[in-house]
Amino acid sequence: MGTKLTIGRAINEGLRAAMEADPKVLVMGEDVGKLGGVFRVTDGLQKDFGADRVIDTPLAESGIVGTAIGLALRGYRPVCEIQFDGFFFPAANQTFSQLAKMRRRSAGALSVPVVIRIPYGGGIGAVEHHSESPEAYFAHTAGLRAVTVATPEDAYWMIQQAIVSDDPVVFFEPKRRYYEKAEVETGPPLASATPMETARVARPGRDATLLAYGPMVKTALQAAEADSERDIEVIDLRSLAPVDYDTVTESVRRTGRLVVVHEAPLTNGLGAEIAARVTEACFYHLEAPVIRVCGFDTPYPQSRLEEHYLPDLDRVLDGVDRAFAF
Repeated sequence: MGTKLTIGRAINEGLRAAMEADPKVLVMGEDVGKLGGVFRVTDGLQKDFGADRVIDTPLAESGIVGTAIGLALRGYRPVCEIQFDGFFFPAANQTFSQLAKMRRRSAGALSVPVVIRIPYGGGIGAVEHHSESPEAYFAHTAGLRAVTVATPEDAYWMIQQAIVSDDPVVFFEPKRRYYEKAEVETGPPLASATPMETARVARPGRDATLLAYGPMVKTALQAAEADSERDIEVIDLRSLAPVDYDTVTESVRRTGRLVVVHEAPLTNGLGAEIAARVTEACFYHLEAPVIRVCGFDTPYPQSRLEEHYLPDLDRVLDGVDRAFAF
């Protein structure tokens, strides 16, 4: 049966389902227990599963991820919450130098099934270090999986898929979409859910492909609906590492045009890699260069300026217009 949930609540229910299914699943992070997290995503879990499974940690991201690595090596499946995107970087050494490399370093003898949950992106009027989009760091790092969600349905299923994965997974949660609600089908078994590595065609179309992920999927869908002259296909990437290039290139070969949208800065962003790979694979099908509509190459601005920084409906439509100008 379907249930209407917000993205935040769907993650909560997905965590709950994973903890009920496996007593080795732990949740840990700053204020995740008694408070339920700053966005209340873990609300009620400590009450139901106890403080030994939902652990309020010190304010030390390196300690959170480092402890999770040790727990994973002992057979647990820890889920770490980084309170805000810009707070991750004290844990960079543990993540990039240890977590990502452990399986390769041990020739497959060891696995570290750690999930790192990171609320990311802007749009909530927050102060400095609370609105970053650091996903390119993780997508660039071999040994890590990185995924993001745009719907409550994906939020519910993909957090569970991340937890059962034997690879470390960075799970990006679009914080300005936490409270958007939709129906979630919670009935089927986990094995029947769409694999988290698979991109989703959110809106079929034939004239151009609009590719987005996380918080920008809603904006891309709004742009596709607003363009009355063209039939635009919208793809929700879902997985940032690995990228489902089969779905992307199949779409571009049909439409002949690709516009990539993300909040992160333009230069060396994930859109640049996607543009290069699609150009290589679809060169003779492209009617125009791949267009990128992104954040600017500046530190994230003060909250009063973020509406000018983030790609909006007009900027996405302008990107589509540029693709059709060739």
